[in-house]
Parts: sequence; C-alpha cells; structure tokens
Amino acid sequence: MSTNSVDGESAETRPRIEVTENAAEQALSLLESEGLDPSEAGLRLFVQQGGCAGLSYGMRFDDAPDDDDTIYVHHDLRVFVDPASQKYIEGSVLDFEQGLQSQGFHVENPNVVSECGCGESFRT
Repeated sequence: MSTNSVDGESAETRPRIEVTENAAEQALSLLESEGLDPSEAGLRLFVQQGGCAGLSYGMRFDDAPDDDDTIYVHHDLRVFVDPASQKYIEGSVLDFEQGLQSQGFHVENPNVVSECGCGESFRT
C-alpha cells in the first residue's frame, strides 16, 4: 500500500489538516464502539458535491486507508483524506463542539469563501 503519512514529510511541503484533542477523543470513542481497530482503521474526511453552496463535508469510518490517501495522525486518531478532497480542505481544523443547541464535528476551513445559511455546505 502506498500511502502518504505527514510524519515523514517536511513541514514546509506537506498539506496540513489538524484535529483537536477533543475531536480525536470523540472519534476514537465512536470508532472503538463500532468494533474497529484504531491502529488500522480511521476517520475518512472528504468533500462531496451537494448543498445549496455547492460542496459539503462528509465523514465516515473506514477499516483502512485507500492506496492514494494521505494519512494524518493526531492524538492517536488516523484521518484519511483522498487526493480530490485534499485541495478543498487543506489547512482545515477538525473540532468537536458541544453546545446548548447542538453538538458534533465541525470543520474550520480557511479556504471557504462563502457558506449557505444553515452552515451545511460551502464554496471555495
């Protein structure tokens, strides 16, 4: 398998995606509750067509990365990003927010130029 890990690349050249400690803890807890091995499985973060602004985020657990994925490891959580999604989410931070009205994962993306009113889709 020919995957790219950010661990061995130079800080100046590698694409960057960060995961907060809280988001990693939440994702690892969910991953383990699904019976997946966190040393092989991980959270797939991707961008797909959809929503009123044109693009939306997607997340799911995968047993293993695809051959062309970039693998990020933050706080023991493996995050898989495919090449097509990479250009849209480079520089983003994945966080887990808890509030009175909602809780869940949130992507803070510096590439977004506009979001729809409900915050579910974006445009770069």
